[in-house]
Amino acid sequence: MTIACAARNRAERFWINDLNRPLADLLNLIINRPEEIADHYADLWLDNADDALGHYYTVRESFNRTQDPKPFLYLLARCIKGAVRYNADGLFNQSPDKRRLGTRPATMRQNIMAASQLLRGRTVVTSHDFRDVLAAVEDGDVVYMDPPYQGTSGERDGRYLAGLSFDQFVASLDGLNSRGLRYLISYDGRTGDKTYGEPLPTYLDLALVELEAGRSTQATLLGREEQTVESLYLSPALAAELPAAPRVIKRRQEQTVLF
Repeated sequence: MTIACAARNRAERFWINDLNRPLADLLNLIINRPEEIADHYADLWLDNADDALGHYYTVRESFNRTQDPKPFLYLLARCIKGAVRYNADGLFNQSPDKRRLGTRPATMRQNIMAASQLLRGRTVVTSHDFRDVLAAVEDGDVVYMDPPYQGTSGERDGRYLAGLSFDQFVASLDGLNSRGLRYLISYDGRTGDKTYGEPLPTYLDLALVELEAGRSTQATLLGREEQTVESLYLSPALAAELPAAPRVIKRRQEQTVLF
């Protein structure tokens, strides 16, 4: 989202925050030391030629022991479906994708340099509690939040380093509303007839935009036709400016108009 907004000149300055510190540190490297992280990725990628699976597990063990953000990029590029998983001890435990070796170094370097060019000099990356970040939001800011999705994550779930308390999150949103601040949230959704998560309270007065995301990976594997629809909530202050009303945005046809 940050890269998309930067590419479209939707803001002058950006603040990226994630509780996962190695991820935040990795983003800092990509933005501020792109050549260094691109070189490190290339070295790791080229080292996997003789024993790709064994090499992956060696890199994963090293990362879990040191929390060095540099090998984290290689793990993210090589793991199954690009999906991060953690065990009960908070250690990265996703397996490697045996069908592919991850993004080629030349392509990864191009992507890193492009992101750095867009964000360097106007982006701060932190790893704070989300409530501390929201407390610092000012009137001219727009906040995009992408917390662990309801229905796929509880307060402790292997898909995320940490979960999120529904009640704490709702209280924080209520506080933002009382200050008249602008924000967007990706938070829940539905697949076919199945709805994920508890609806956000109506008293928050959020405008719901539903985004058609197509068939999920799991549905595709099982040969099912259910379409996934993800929810995007707009705060009252932001909805009043657009203006926005509850609606469904078709996949690939209209979603870019949100920018």
